Amino acid sequence: MIKYIAFIPVRGGSKSIPLKNIKAFCGKPLVYWTVRAAAECRQIETVYVSTDSEEIRVCVNGFGFPNVHVVARAAETATDGASTESAMLDFSRGNEFVNMVLVQATSPLLTASDLVAGIDAYERHGYDSLLSVVRQKRFIWNEGARSALPQNYDPKKRPRRQEWEGYFVENGAFYITSRERLMETGCRISGRIGLHEMPEYTYYEIDEPADWTIMEQLKRRYQESGGASSGMDFGRIRLFISDVDGVLTDGGMYYTSDGDQMKKFNTRDGKGIELLRKAGIKTMILSGENTEIIKSRAYKLQVDYVLTGIDDKKKCLDDFFREHDEFNYGNIAYIGDDLNDLDCIGLAYFSAVPSDGAAAVRERAHYLCTLKGGEGCVREVADLILEGRVNDR
Repeated sequence: MIKYIAFIPVRGGSKSIPLKNIKAFCGKPLVYWTVRAAAECRQIETVYVSTDSEEIRVCVNGFGFPNVHVVARAAETATDGASTESAMLDFSRGNEFVNMVLVQATSPLLTASDLVAGIDAYERHGYDSLLSVVRQKRFIWNEGARSALPQNYDPKKRPRRQEWEGYFVENGAFYITSRERLMETGCRISGRIGLHEMPEYTYYEIDEPADWTIMEQLKRRYQESGGASSGMDFGRIRLFISDVDGVLTDGGMYYTSDGDQMKKFNTRDGKGIELLRKAGIKTMILSGENTEIIKSRAYKLQVDYVLTGIDDKKKCLDDFFREHDEFNYGNIAYIGDDLNDLDCIGLAYFSAVPSDGAAAVRERAHYLCTLKGGEGCVREVADLILEGRVNDR
């Protein structure tokens, strides 16, 4: 049975923006962006676009994604008053699957990396359902019987924005639940609910013409800038992870006349790790090797987390994320060079590989360095991340 399907309900009728779901948005039909995100999410096997519109059906089929199928949406679930849940339930009654990822076409800033991280958290924490959110730091008021009342802060102890964690708001990008729970409760979220935090700029959904203008500008700024880092919001990266042999070193084996093993590190890479730490990004060394040389180098560089002697790097990171909830695949950068890095390369929000890395890794990573392992490739990636964070301000 299929473990994960994506369900994207797309009505033909829209009062504020006629046929908005296939109107051009940053050069593509609006629905294209969420269909692509779901199609590129490696945990999702099949994407179903549910529509009552022949024009939308033809448009989506023209995208050419092999795992995307358009299904007819019943007329009674496509009226102005019909809920999204009615379409979800109607589809679920006639199809077998384990989990549904509801994706909303009006959230074109959604990326496959967000879906990957959301599904990972849903599984890792054993949630019954999960939804995407953004963090807000606004003071909320409501009208009372005699006076307006603050809802989420004490005006006498007004918090400073930079010291306040704020609160989470649904951004409507995606929801995850099991078919069993959906059929039982009739609701997209129920039971023990998890959250996947997305960047603050993804707060908007397209409902009105003004939203369209704002979101096109955000899309172009953060996700369609072109170049090797296109689509990357480097401001979301909280943890930088590096392999050692073939990345921080050239992969060579050096021995003294007494037979002691040596490794050659590049000082530019060390500076790159220092710059990342100064920018507030935590650092990690994740290596299959377990030698005092690696530990000594990590100590000198003040690396935050040093995990050595690791055979299964993905399992190691899964366990690490369970103990450190502030990190997940959706907010890490990873650089590795060989097949034991492949799973992590594929799951990380941003991944890189030295120019002489294994072919399979070069094909999967987001960024192919111009430099080889041990020749400054880590510094190259650090500079890329830090430059991207500055440009996004």
